[in-house]
Amino acid sequence: MAAFISSCKTSKSTAVQSGSSFSSVEQKLIESGTATSPMRLFLLTNAQDSILLRKKSSRVTPDPLDTELQLFIDRLYTTVRDSMSLGVGIAAPQVGVLKQIIWVQRFDKPEFPFEVYLNPKIIQSTKKTQPCMEGCLSIPDKQAETKNRAYAILLEYDKLDGSHHVEMVEDFTAVIFQHEIDHLNGIVFLDHLEEESK
Repeated sequence: MAAFISSCKTSKSTAVQSGSSFSSVEQKLIESGTATSPMRLFLLTNAQDSILLRKKSSRVTPDPLDTELQLFIDRLYTTVRDSMSLGVGIAAPQVGVLKQIIWVQRFDKPEFPFEVYLNPKIIQSTKKTQPCMEGCLSIPDKQAETKNRAYAILLEYDKLDGSHHVEMVEDFTAVIFQHEIDHLNGIVFLDHLEEESK
């Protein structure tokens, strides 16, 4: 299990720069490549990475004119679609950015599009659960069946244009949302396995 480290001090390198939603460290990660360059995946098996993966993410302000936010959204998409990854979802903390941003593949829509969500939150979920085989880009070579994922969830989220939405999602797509929103709260699917085993 990852160790938790907390500090009351904020170093200059992690302070948010004026006019940016991102810390200087996050800006450096984002600006290290173009929109078509995948970012490095943070892995739970790496001690330093695991510390960040266990932290909670903060809300992001939607702004279609924010070029840095757009660059990050594009790079996050490139990462989940990279031939080395090929995931069905990804959350910002998995590339070292503690912001509430996720990409999810919508298997409940024609042609299974990938869509980006800002500040996603589950506001209701069914008592009915579903078993599902899960894996994670941040936990290489590990798959297992979780049994406590809600069958359907009621979501609220923002889009980049600033619009706010509420939507019901069911079945496997609901599992993807639950998995990615967990990442925004420092939770990985292995935690569900431990809870189930208890």
